[in-house]
Amino acid sequence: MTDTTRSNLPTFDGEEILAGIRRWVEIETPSHDGAAVNRLVDMVERDLARIGAHTNRIPGRDGYGDVLEARAPWGKEDEPGILILGHLDTVHPVGSLATTHVFRRDGDAVFGPGIYDMKAGSYMAYYALQHFVRQGRTTPLPVRVLYVPEEEVGSPTSRAAIEAAARKSKYVLVMEPARDGGKCVTARKGWGRFDMTITGRASHAGSRPQDGRSAVRELAHQILDLEAITNFDVGVTVVVGTAQGGSAPNVVPAEAHATIDLRVPPTVDADTYVRRILDRKPRDADCSITVTGGINRPAYGKNAGIAALFEHAKACAAEVGFVLEDTPLTGGVSDGNFPAALGIPTLDGLGADGRGAHALDEQITFSSLVPHVQLLVRMLETLR
Repeated sequence: MTDTTRSNLPTFDGEEILAGIRRWVEIETPSHDGAAVNRLVDMVERDLARIGAHTNRIPGRDGYGDVLEARAPWGKEDEPGILILGHLDTVHPVGSLATTHVFRRDGDAVFGPGIYDMKAGSYMAYYALQHFVRQGRTTPLPVRVLYVPEEEVGSPTSRAAIEAAARKSKYVLVMEPARDGGKCVTARKGWGRFDMTITGRASHAGSRPQDGRSAVRELAHQILDLEAITNFDVGVTVVVGTAQGGSAPNVVPAEAHATIDLRVPPTVDADTYVRRILDRKPRDADCSITVTGGINRPAYGKNAGIAALFEHAKACAAEVGFVLEDTPLTGGVSDGNFPAALGIPTLDGLGADGRGAHALDEQITFSSLVPHVQLLVRMLETLR
């Protein structure tokens, strides 16, 4: 990295940025609909081709969309540089744009499905590259952008591509949305995801209930035991997010299922909590329990490399005209967890400010678009 110096900051048209974001938002992209996601991948690939970027498209699998890699049209291909991460999928089903998440603007707030998490940030990365091409300028380091199709479900098919691209990079910038009034992210908890199946024994609920072994009752005990693992003082949380069981009202249920969410800060031993979830023992000896899963995204803390990258970004933001702060440790995870856990300086939450991720009121703040793009551009032209 190098010290930043006052420069003639580029002026951007916020309306032009928003128009581009809208184009991307209005192609709906639920994670599990690979064909829908690929309609946006097609558009993004065409947009990148128009500015001369070198693209590589990795075919999707398991029903997910394609991974799109792009390299800015300058710099040496094999030289370590800057990796920008974004995702094109959202949690919202097709049809949300016409019903629950109509694209609209109300003062400084702009609403739309996935606009905050994170199509605005993903588009801003493209817009920054387009700026350099328009100006006929380059950056000291080569710049690569990686757009993934299934971040919202844990990046099961793109993790290898993310880590491979990160290992070839000096810095990673993640265009996930800003937090709490424009703050970036320098530390995230790790995330574990588990599936639990309980098997009991069915019987008639009226004539022979004593012959049955209720999997649902066992599940109730296990939910209480699991959620008792939560320790807010150390930052560990366990949440049973879904639970199902039984086959009919008059049958002692023979099977039950649950999904379990684990969040662990970088200061604790995640394996300890993983073992506590996997090693379930039934209260009823006639029931059996099977738990599968593990840590999907490793935690990352604000180490020296991340701290230095943040201070560099803070100096760039001061040039733009605002004070950049970072959030305390957040429980939300992103693809930034992967490169940060590899020890590569990673700065997250550089996208648009706003609120309501995954919610009915998901929105970005229009006034954040220009300064946040200016920050990204300034970082790209000063990182070495």
